[in-house]
Amino acid sequence: MFNLNNILRENIKKLVPYSSARDEYKGTEGIFLDANENAFGSPVDMEVEGEELKLNRYPDTLQIAVKEKLSKIKGLPIENIFLGNGSDEAIDIIFRAFCNPGKDNVIVCPPTYGMYQVAANINDVEIIKVPLIAETFELNTDAVLKTANVNTKLIFVCSPNNPTGTEVNLESVKKLLENFNGIVVVDEAYINFARYRTFIPELLNYPNLVILQTLSKAWGLAGLRVGMAFASRDIIDIFNKIKPPYNISLVSQKLASGALDNITQVNDWTKQIVSGREKLSTEISKLPFVIKVYPSEASFILVKTTDGKSVYNHLVKNQIVTRDRSSVELCEGCLRITIGTPEENMEVLKSLKEYK
Repeated sequence: MFNLNNILRENIKKLVPYSSARDEYKGTEGIFLDANENAFGSPVDMEVEGEELKLNRYPDTLQIAVKEKLSKIKGLPIENIFLGNGSDEAIDIIFRAFCNPGKDNVIVCPPTYGMYQVAANINDVEIIKVPLIAETFELNTDAVLKTANVNTKLIFVCSPNNPTGTEVNLESVKKLLENFNGIVVVDEAYINFARYRTFIPELLNYPNLVILQTLSKAWGLAGLRVGMAFASRDIIDIFNKIKPPYNISLVSQKLASGALDNITQVNDWTKQIVSGREKLSTEISKLPFVIKVYPSEASFILVKTTDGKSVYNHLVKNQIVTRDRSSVELCEGCLRITIGTPEENMEVLKSLKEYK
């Protein structure tokens, strides 16, 4: 039986978070002399959607305006939403909340997103690897559960997976949630491009589920660095306790809030990317040096070739930058190609056809 208190680090249980006078005074008008800000202003001015931003003032520490819009889109109360400096901040906070350095471990399923291992290494937490099933890239659920031990605090599942683009079956994740007493983290950075639904509705059933998403991919806001975590209120409260007080800048909050009003535009771009993904997959699969194009639910495709490094270098000579995944476990000879505009996709295909 999952018990959040049993896996929370003792120092985090005792942690008194940083607080400011703005946590106590909720008004927006007044003379603010509490935070040692420069009352004269800032040397640059910025206006977003007709509103002048007061860059000399610290931003809302809980990003309520952004969360209110996300709440309507995701169908979740704002108390179940955490915003971080990219989803990488949420990943790091998960480690700091639940994993004792030098003692605990986490399970990842390669090939997968490399930041899980980087965060583990930074936090001195052992990484245990349970590879996906070769060729199909399916989650080996039984092997994961068999591998987990008393010191395993987290299991990371990326769906759609990066770099393979493949789906992780809902029932497989449910099996993990029901048979593991730690936290299961489902990373949905590419969920907008998938033909299956998000795991968010499962938050009602599983208190040990944390879902990661981002505004960097489908929303086109990689430059803002705004990531999201969805979880129980108890877990979100822990995240807010650990995070720096002003982790999302005022500019990022305002621009993200404005972007969230344009969901129709984002949906249109997403459809174009998915359409481009299918077309590019079909055409690339016809090339003689291509062994396989893996089915993708993401904004990229994984292409297995006879010589991934050589193909990668050929594209670079034509000023086309892809990701060489040849050295990644189970991805020998593979390139990961992000879906671009129709014109960019045509240039990729043209260059690949010239490869010898």
